[in-house]
Amino acid sequence: MMSEWSFQDGPVLVIGSSGIDLVARPFDALQTGTSNPGQIRYSPGGVARNVAENLARLGAEVILLTAVGDDDQGRQLLEHAAHAGVDIEHTIRVPEQPTGSYLAILDSQGALHTGIDDMRVIDAMPPEFLRERRELFRQASAVFVDANLPERTLRTAISLAFRSKTPIAADPTSVKLAPRLCPYLERLWLITPNEPEAERLCAHPVPHADPASAIAAARHLVTEGVNIAIITMAEFGVGYAAAEGSGHIPAMKTEIVDPTGAGDALTAAVIFALMNAIPLDEAVRLGVAAAALTLRVPGTVVADLSLERLYEEL
Repeated sequence: MMSEWSFQDGPVLVIGSSGIDLVARPFDALQTGTSNPGQIRYSPGGVARNVAENLARLGAEVILLTAVGDDDQGRQLLEHAAHAGVDIEHTIRVPEQPTGSYLAILDSQGALHTGIDDMRVIDAMPPEFLRERRELFRQASAVFVDANLPERTLRTAISLAFRSKTPIAADPTSVKLAPRLCPYLERLWLITPNEPEAERLCAHPVPHADPASAIAAARHLVTEGVNIAIITMAEFGVGYAAAEGSGHIPAMKTEIVDPTGAGDALTAAVIFALMNAIPLDEAVRLGVAAAALTLRVPGTVVADLSLERLYEEL
């Protein structure tokens, strides 16, 4: 475990999934087995892509390593990211796979009912692709990975960052994928699971909506070697822990238009704040503010996101 992290000048290297989000929300109570009148929207998505765009809009220099299909959706994703200020030079375009996608079914209150993702295109990013770009890891101020990456590629990304002494942030992405991060906990600077993902990482129950349990899970991850662990609990806020302390930040009461991307906004805001020497407690509060802002927009990223807007939200 590295107990001390320092941030050199350089871009944040963001590695993982990009895709198109398709989010459906019924007007009334969701009924299974039949069609539900409601609203359906498309937007750029993917955990890594969302984190990259949020960081860029906050003012960070960002390089995105991802894979998309050689199709209209892939081109649209890359154009959107580039317009937001993300460096997309190192993107893989895959002729034989469609661009990734995520289908979310919300309930009438805006909470996630169920989701299905198709991120097979990211399998086209082999370990060799990262090794050929090892200089990017040496130049980076921090590295972010999501667990959609193929296991060998994830291992290579974390190894290259660790050897370069570059702080590594990780998102477990889903309950199914979270165990991929278990072998690397002692190498992580930051991890941001939700409660079900934390259960898989900690190998013990994390009761829903219990801040004390979330803090305990975060502390457990710190004992496993993680520098900073943040457990998100949706409307119940976040529990967090680091070697120097732990705590709970309540969620902000806000209208929920669309929950998609709120966790990615929190992660990006925390990374940005910590890289700019903002204390952990304040950084987590800024992350909660970023999540609240994102909940209120029909998309995955707030287009006019800035540090000033986050502080106005506190």
